[in-house]
Amino acid sequence: MKGPLFYSKILLFGEYGIIKDSKGLSIPYNFFKGALKVSNSADADAIKSNKNLRDFADYLKEIEDKEIVKFDLQKLQSDIKAGMYFDSSIPQGYGVGSSGALVAAIYDKYAEDKITVLENLTRDKLLKLKEVFGLMESFFHGSSSGLDPLNSYLSLPILINSKDNIEPAGIPSQSVENKKGAVFLLDSGIVGETAPMISIFMENMKQEGFRSMLKNQFVKHTDACVDDFLKGDIKSLFSNIKQLSHVVLDNFKPMIPTQFHALWKNGIETNDYYLKLCGSGGGGYILGFTQDLNKAQVALKDYKLEVVYNF
Repeated sequence: MKGPLFYSKILLFGEYGIIKDSKGLSIPYNFFKGALKVSNSADADAIKSNKNLRDFADYLKEIEDKEIVKFDLQKLQSDIKAGMYFDSSIPQGYGVGSSGALVAAIYDKYAEDKITVLENLTRDKLLKLKEVFGLMESFFHGSSSGLDPLNSYLSLPILINSKDNIEPAGIPSQSVENKKGAVFLLDSGIVGETAPMISIFMENMKQEGFRSMLKNQFVKHTDACVDDFLKGDIKSLFSNIKQLSHVVLDNFKPMIPTQFHALWKNGIETNDYYLKLCGSGGGGYILGFTQDLNKAQVALKDYKLEVVYNF
């Protein structure tokens, strides 16, 4: 058995802000992917994944009581007994949605009366999917918006206007010819953990100064970045990304690994690139934006960059 493929995702804009109703923009990233598999020759990773699936199945049994979603748990448990695991190239703790892809795969295969990708996806259906996925993914993070699995399940860019208003988005098509600008991933070489980062954020939210910064600076620049990106207004986009990068460096230091503080600041000062969080931070990938990829590659020559989008 080998199930359909589910891809990783990148939240271009909206990390932390979407918890407080900022806009967000999430795109599928097909470089990493995963699928449910049953194999007779299981290695250590497959055995570990199988055990995780067993715990996840127990959790799904509990959430069925909320009567939001029903699963064919009998089939799921018998497949797990047969050695099913999630065969994935998506790195864990890197902010690219490893648990989201797994949640999407389990929903796709075992949910009863599921909402399919082929039907007319009304706003109500998207919100219902997001609610179900948020509930399912909370097993991994303690709290989840449900956006990562939604992106992976639909394999479409998703525009988050607010908590109750999401829609598939058309993003400007990219052509590599004559395009110098790029969005890239920078590998921090450190595994990040979502739950502790969210916990720091929630603690900071108790302070009025932090809440005010979030609303008046972070959310303002995030919303502007989303609008600029969708309109293809590159000049305004980079002006807002620079401001956003600055706000994050000043106010989200615990989410940026210490050894990257100077690199972050250097980008803002030279304008060769701007860095921002990819997911909750604390490690994993850092997202970069540049109007001149060659310049950014020279400035960041000691790091591995993966281009995900060209301007």
